[in-house]
Amino acid sequence: MLRLSVVISVVFALCGCSHDRTVGAVASPALIVKISDFKFVPKSVEIKAGDTVEWDNTSILSWHTVTCDPAKAKKKEDVELPAGAQAFDSGRLNPGEKYRYTFWTPGTYRYFCIPHETLGMLGEVVVRPR
Repeated sequence: MLRLSVVISVVFALCGCSHDRTVGAVASPALIVKISDFKFVPKSVEIKAGDTVEWDNTSILSWHTVTCDPAKAKKKEDVELPAGAQAFDSGRLNPGEKYRYTFWTPGTYRYFCIPHETLGMLGEVVVRPR
């Protein structure tokens, strides 16, 4: 089982992406973005290539998503990916759940929450080269 997780991690690293849906324990340090009510806090973060961001749904009643996929956006200006970067989507995050994504491609990533995009639930990750 451990070998399979290592293989999966290597495959994600080779394709320039990485994501993990977690509940509870966190394996490595990450910059934390809280999902609170209908906003991402902080709304914009700056990291270096290879760093991980973890979104923590601290809402009491609402589920949310962390979605950076132009095909899923209602408004194209609500999402942005650097050239060569892969789209990502956390799927449904219930209260108390977390989602982690490691950014390998420098540039600006604008993301949104699928059910709350029209309410302005948007965020941004700026990834600087190492």
